[in-house]
Amino acid sequence: MATSSPSPSGPAAKSKPAALPPNTMVGGYRLLHRISSGGFGVVYYAVDPNGHPVAIKEYLPSSLVTREAGQLVPQVPPEKMSLYRLGLKSFFEEGRSLAQISHASVVSVLNFFRENETVYMVMNHLEGATLQEYIVTARNPDSRKVFREATIRSLFDEILRGLRIVHQHKMLHLDIKPANIFITDDDRAVMIDFGAAREVLSKEGNFVRPMYTPGFAAPEMYKRDGALGPWTDIYAIGACIYACMLGVPPNDVPQRNEKDRLALALSRVRNIYSDNLIQVVEWCMAMDPLARPQSVFTLQKELARESELRYSKMSMAEKMRMQISALVTGGKREPG
Repeated sequence: MATSSPSPSGPAAKSKPAALPPNTMVGGYRLLHRISSGGFGVVYYAVDPNGHPVAIKEYLPSSLVTREAGQLVPQVPPEKMSLYRLGLKSFFEEGRSLAQISHASVVSVLNFFRENETVYMVMNHLEGATLQEYIVTARNPDSRKVFREATIRSLFDEILRGLRIVHQHKMLHLDIKPANIFITDDDRAVMIDFGAAREVLSKEGNFVRPMYTPGFAAPEMYKRDGALGPWTDIYAIGACIYACMLGVPPNDVPQRNEKDRLALALSRVRNIYSDNLIQVVEWCMAMDPLARPQSVFTLQKELARESELRYSKMSMAEKMRMQISALVTGGKREPG
């Protein structure tokens, strides 16, 4: 936990609210340990009343609350209470909406309830690793593994099937990024950590900058009056495909506004990936929302065009690299 003592370089750093201690009971579930924590909540590994493992997310926005170690109830300053409740309502509604969706590529919400003056969302516990972890491994100079085009198309076909259902339920994910795409040990790609509460707080609160991961947030998310829609999630999908191709996130919107280097960056992989896949990324990541695919179905059709692919001329070195990669992976599908 961050220290609250003053540092030599500036004012006191604000402590993150403490996670609940091991063996705390909430809603009949026993919390065993913290899995992760971010600006908007804490995720715990827990067991249900029958001893089955689950993941439980607690609404705990660190910019609005404090909580000392051992306490159960978050402390909210009076001036932040209305914003805290607004985010709480959005988080609760998100849980209710997700509980109605049953799809292999969307995190399963099993239960959601109020306790300790906050809300808890109970989800299936997933075994595996995030796409972000796979990308970091793939770009390791000691590893010959690369993301093959077929792997990328297959992975995002799965994700888009789930995202289409989400959009049909009049929901948006609003925080799609490699760290929120989970590859399970049984080879499923699952979207986790939806961002509705985060979006509500960033639009309503007096925040200096949007609270999203740079490179994956669409331009309209940087505007208080920006019209969000399926095209907003589609921008993030394009950015995720970019990260799978180049091993790094794309430039964020302020950088692109200053000088857009997207096409230049993608030109570096023109000998490795088909012209079609590169064009798909450019299409998804258009700065103008109206210039992007307007629906997941439109994007799915384009990603399914594998039989029509044309590649720019590959160098002998690139052909050898692809062959080495195929030998190393033994033809087995790489999850990421």
